[in-house]
Amino acid sequence: MTLKAYIIIMSIMTSMCWTAFYFITHAINPETTNWYGFLLFYLALFLALSGTAAILGFFIRFVGIGQDLAFRSVKAAFRQSFLFAGFFVAVLILLSQGLFTWMNVALLIISLSVLELFLISCRK
Repeated sequence: MTLKAYIIIMSIMTSMCWTAFYFITHAINPETTNWYGFLLFYLALFLALSGTAAILGFFIRFVGIGQDLAFRSVKAAFRQSFLFAGFFVAVLILLSQGLFTWMNVALLIISLSVLELFLISCRK
C-alpha cells in the first residue's frame, strides 16, 4: 500500500468512525441503555480517536520532524495512537464508574508506558 492510499483510507475510515460516534451519542440514552449501548459508545470513540491520533501523529512525525522512513513513522504513530485512545477511553470508563483517582491514572500511565517500552524493545 502506498503512503497516499494509506492516508486516504485512514482519513475516510476515521471520518466514518466520527460519524458513527456522532450518531451513537444522539441515538443512545445513557440512562436507559444496557451495556451494548456503552460498548458501542466506547468502541466508536476508541476507533475515532485512534484514527485521528494516527493521522496526526504520522504528520507530526514524518512531515513536521522528518525523522524516519514513512513506514516506520506510520507504524509508530499507529501503535501510539492505540495506546493514547486506550488511555482516554479507560479514563472515561473510570470516571463513569466513580473510580477516577490520581492513583488509578498513575497506574494506568505506568502500565501503558511499560507496554510501550515492551513493544519498542520487541523489534524484529
